[in-house]
Amino acid sequence: MADSKNATKPSARERLLAAASELFYAEGVQSVGIDRVIEHAGVAKASLYNNFGNKEELIRAYLDTHYVSTTQGIELMLARHDTPRERLLSVFDAQTELFAQPDFHGCAYVSASAEARPGSMVEQAADEFRAWVRSLFTSLAKDAGVANPEALGKQLNLLYDGAGLSARMDRDPLAAVAARAAASALLDAALTSGRKRTTKRKASATA
Repeated sequence: MADSKNATKPSARERLLAAASELFYAEGVQSVGIDRVIEHAGVAKASLYNNFGNKEELIRAYLDTHYVSTTQGIELMLARHDTPRERLLSVFDAQTELFAQPDFHGCAYVSASAEARPGSMVEQAADEFRAWVRSLFTSLAKDAGVANPEALGKQLNLLYDGAGLSARMDRDPLAAVAARAAASALLDAALTSGRKRTTKRKASATA
């Protein structure tokens, strides 16, 4: 009969990815060398090259894992709300929960891409996450009835980025609360502006 402990033991790939995720996020992808990841994972050096090929591919895998956890966290928060307005603002509630975690060290993509080569897998991973966030805000703004959802989506994305930077640099876990209030004001302004334009068009049509 197989040993149940061995049956549930993480694979070398899983241990490497877990070690990389912990070290890269806490200390930075450039500061942490391959040897430290291997030692922390408790695997043979060949395991890293067999599973990931090189350090850049390991960093990309770490960022992909972070992408899944972050997007799933936001989607779970969205699912708690029914109205378009609350769904949009709840993205910042998800940030508030993230910032309150004791191991929060800022945006993984900002840190990883700071010294990334143009066109590298690291830059690609950051671009993909940012595109997801921008697309999400634009879609939520459209659902809320905003006349120009692309413009509001960009503004909300800037708030999202700023909250993450403030939470890290100012050590302020409530930065997303302020960002949420600003997002609410922007949403109200966009909706009011849209209603005024609609009213003017109707008045012109009946004049």
